[in-house]
Amino acid sequence: MSSRGVWIAPLVVMLLSLILELFGDAGRGWLRYDRDRIADGQWWRFLSGNFVHLGWYHLMLNEIGIVMMVLLCPDRLSPWVWLRRIGIIGTGMTLCLYAFVPSMTRYVGLSGMLHGLFLLGLGRQALKRDWIAIACLLYLFGKLGYESITGTPVSDEAAIGGRVALESHFYGTLCALAYGFVFRSFTGGLERPRPYKREREVPE
Repeated sequence: MSSRGVWIAPLVVMLLSLILELFGDAGRGWLRYDRDRIADGQWWRFLSGNFVHLGWYHLMLNEIGIVMMVLLCPDRLSPWVWLRRIGIIGTGMTLCLYAFVPSMTRYVGLSGMLHGLFLLGLGRQALKRDWIAIACLLYLFGKLGYESITGTPVSDEAAIGGRVALESHFYGTLCALAYGFVFRSFTGGLERPRPYKREREVPE
């Protein structure tokens, strides 16, 4: 299998988010993280809120983020590993919002989960002394520190059409860190990327 395999799962996430954006306010209303609706038993919102956005510009920023993640962290993971990462980090992040940020009643977007996925991909490469990955990790932690200390987002809130949920970035990264230790993602113990295979080789 060629290196194109690294794009399959990320493209599915991008396509899903794109399709949901076509439903506009109705889609956001049904799927966003909504504290009151979750309290009424609409548990799916813990995960689905990650895939809807404030608008096309907000979606575009996160789609670009996914592309950058794949370019920087081109590990060919199995669909099961991708599903597990997205499910645990996305749900874990919103559970943290529900438990620790009661003032945040609504949330949409991939950015919290994306921070966590960046950490998993860059962390593994940084341990191999990939200096580009190390520099990107330093930027990630510096960004989180800056946002936490100043309360000022790097993104333009006016452009995306709403407040940037800085807490989601922090908890998405924290959930990914815990995930990485549990599943040994940084060392490849339980999530070893599949090796690339030439197209003429017989698949195992």
